[in-house]
Amino acid sequence: MKLLFDFFPIVLFFLSYKFYGIYVATIIIIISSVLQTGVFWLKHRRIEFTHGITLASVLVLGAATIFFHNEMFIKWKPTAIYWVFALLFWGSQIIGKKSLLERLMGGKITLPKNVWHHLNLSWAIFFICMGGVNIYVAYHFNTDVWVNFKLFGTLGGTIVFVILQSLYMGKYLKGQEE
Repeated sequence: MKLLFDFFPIVLFFLSYKFYGIYVATIIIIISSVLQTGVFWLKHRRIEFTHGITLASVLVLGAATIFFHNEMFIKWKPTAIYWVFALLFWGSQIIGKKSLLERLMGGKITLPKNVWHHLNLSWAIFFICMGGVNIYVAYHFNTDVWVNFKLFGTLGGTIVFVILQSLYMGKYLKGQEE
């Protein structure tokens, strides 16, 4: 259910783009992101970090898209989010005793310190690459291709990456079970 809740603005953006175009879709993602964050806050009395980052980028870049009537601003949104996450993952390797990934998952699984380091660094690299690919698609293809890439390409890339991460972690988790 959480996965559906997290993808709610993206799906609405995709559907509204297909029927009404990029500017209506931008307004829809702004409204749905505000609703998503508001509903989560009402239910949990806190704002989830990813919702906050997404909301901030949607409000700034979405407003710029509407105000300047330039779709490139909203096309930059995924890259802005990816690169913020990359910076957070990379920065956590330098600041603090635990990487961001270890802080997020350390209570659920136990891995050697160097494995946490590799996994965390790979997430940073993944987010840098995804941001770069998004910009490439935004500037080299039309908006229809970019919207399809935004939904299907990034989702597919993330699924493949998570599977690869799971396989890498699995080697170390099996060793612990024995």
